[in-house]
Amino acid sequence: METFASLASVPWFGMPSFVWAGFIGLVLGLLMLDLGVFHGKPHEIGIRESLGMSAFFLSLGLGFSLVVGWLYYGQNPDMILDPHLVAGMGPFDRAWHAGELYLTGYLIEQSLSLDNIFVISLVFNYFAIPRQFQHAVLFWGVLGVIVMRGVMIAAGAALITNVHWILYVFAAFLVVTGVRMLFTHDDGGPDIGSNPLARQLTRSLRVTDDLHGGKFTIKAPLPESGKVVRWVTRLFLCLVTIEVADLVFAVDSVPAIFSITQEPFIVYSSNIFAILGLRSLYFALSAVVHRFHYLKYSLALVLVLIGGKILIEPWLGKLPTEWSLGATIALLAGGVLFSLWQTRREAKTD
Repeated sequence: METFASLASVPWFGMPSFVWAGFIGLVLGLLMLDLGVFHGKPHEIGIRESLGMSAFFLSLGLGFSLVVGWLYYGQNPDMILDPHLVAGMGPFDRAWHAGELYLTGYLIEQSLSLDNIFVISLVFNYFAIPRQFQHAVLFWGVLGVIVMRGVMIAAGAALITNVHWILYVFAAFLVVTGVRMLFTHDDGGPDIGSNPLARQLTRSLRVTDDLHGGKFTIKAPLPESGKVVRWVTRLFLCLVTIEVADLVFAVDSVPAIFSITQEPFIVYSSNIFAILGLRSLYFALSAVVHRFHYLKYSLALVLVLIGGKILIEPWLGKLPTEWSLGATIALLAGGVLFSLWQTRREAKTD
């Protein structure tokens, strides 16, 4: 019993092991509840159901900022990896600051994931996945994201801890990405049909045209010999393509949050809760995502702001987190409102 207690309290990336285990258990429990209770049978998810799921996950995501504050209120300062959460801070100030960092990361990840919704919609259309089977793909996709983001964040945290100047490389990357987003106009979206991964998967795997009730793989005989072998359905191809798209989007979002805080638990928890919220909102947003066309310019400014903040720190010092959070909210809200106003105006003109 003592051995178990000592292992559970071992620090791992700034938090005791039992905190990480508890968080992963919470997320897996939510996913099991979603799959087993709310979506036990494949069905088409309407806008009302999607909004209800989103409200539930949004409440959890925002409310988790209180849990983050409570954890860092009682956390041993020697275990915290982000120096800005330790220097000159008492327990209450540290808890408040940790909650603000979590909310900033959560908002940025939610916003950056909006483009991901557009790509997911294109992938579903390309593979002709009916709406009643799309939830299963998103569910298993989230499990993949939990693992992939965990690996990327752990690698990023280890890299920053040992090679601190890499943070400035992340910051410069964000500034360049933001500037490119401001001046790049790509209204057509990616062509999934010309994607090398989609073509390679189709050529190298045995693919059956039938979805077989929403299964990812089946066993069926070969037409030539009658030998029973493993086949994949279009649902599996769709899942792999979406996972790769998630990996590509993480290249932007993970450095963005590391530029806000280097505390792995805050980075990971804000990422995961934002992704859970966006995936549940997919079925409502996929139909109207085109209304947020101009939001990408706000996101570009947010990336430039975050990256620039890190780059000027050696000369001006660290800017207050309240400024970052306030500026992020203002830019994103402005982008949403302008997008809705402009697209409505364009629709009237057409």
